[in-house]
Amino acid sequence: MDLNGFDHPGRPAAGGTRSVKVMIAGGFGTGKTTMVRSVSDIKPLTTEETLTQASADVDHLIGVADKTETTVSLDFGKISLNESLMLYLFGTPGQERFWFLWNGLFKGALGAVVLVDTRRLASSFRAIEEMERQNVPFVVALNVFPDSKDYPVEEIRDALDIPDSIPVVACDARDRASSRDVLVALIRHLKDRSAVALESR
Repeated sequence: MDLNGFDHPGRPAAGGTRSVKVMIAGGFGTGKTTMVRSVSDIKPLTTEETLTQASADVDHLIGVADKTETTVSLDFGKISLNESLMLYLFGTPGQERFWFLWNGLFKGALGAVVLVDTRRLASSFRAIEEMERQNVPFVVALNVFPDSKDYPVEEIRDALDIPDSIPVVACDARDRASSRDVLVALIRHLKDRSAVALESR
């Protein structure tokens, strides 16, 4: 992958390894922790806790009834896309009661992946709204579950109300190569945006 012309703001363009903070966001049970685990070069830090009956009234398990654990703070991992680019991955908690953590987590993020479960599109509305509110560039990754239906991308765009300029890719968050491809798509998106910004000056 050619990364010439792409760099983190404030870093010199030549020499050394460039590091980029990337958020993995999405609704409850969309596969954020799974993606960080599958793609990270290191053993990831996770903050998953067991779901208990005490949370039954606040954690809505419609569509994810088999889920037994939930992220209560963040997930962290890292991956080298090549010898010159390191991505630090921060997975956000998905449940509404932990959304207050998002403001701090997004500080310094250069971009984000919004994971979407096409069986429960509404679960990712808040994540997309947050990207737009914080002006964080992002790509949408459709996490393919065994019983997911295959919808045309344009239908997904319309349902999520996102413009053509935002890439939409399918993935299997359990698969390292598939998750890596999503991150590559994000970096390409960031590079394209950077090039357009430079041309408009």
